[in-house]
Amino acid sequence: MNPAKRDNDEAARAADSRLVHDFGLLIKAATRLEHRIDTALRKECQVSHTMFEVLIRLCRHPDEEISQRRLADDLTLTSSGITRLIDRMEGAGLVRRQPAPGDRRSVLVETTDHGRAVFLRAAAVHAQVVERYFVTPVPPADYGRLTRSLGQIETALRDS
Repeated sequence: MNPAKRDNDEAARAADSRLVHDFGLLIKAATRLEHRIDTALRKECQVSHTMFEVLIRLCRHPDEEISQRRLADDLTLTSSGITRLIDRMEGAGLVRRQPAPGDRRSVLVETTDHGRAVFLRAAAVHAQVVERYFVTPVPPADYGRLTRSLGQIETALRDS
């Protein structure tokens, strides 16, 4: 067999493998769901999905001091990326920065009253989209197994 044909056949088999296909389904579904959420949040609440993720972290434990650096780590953003994002959120009145007590280099971020109100509206929009496109398409008997499996994947990635 011609080496080029053999390589083409082998590449076609690899590209058509079950693992490539299954992982592609996961990525496509996650990407499309994230796009639907982002579109709905922008339209209904004038915030991006990433801004909503910041508000989740800030509202989850309102008395906890959360630094801009920690937000960057949680959201896998660069230092400049989180700075620009918090700048936009501060400009929209969603959050405010505070100097960290005892650490001149660190900045704490907290929600404003307006930010909490926007978060509550955004949480309802987010829940509607997730219910429609993530929960409803999955048979109820499979939903728990799906979420447990996703949790196991996340744990394996985090712990490795």
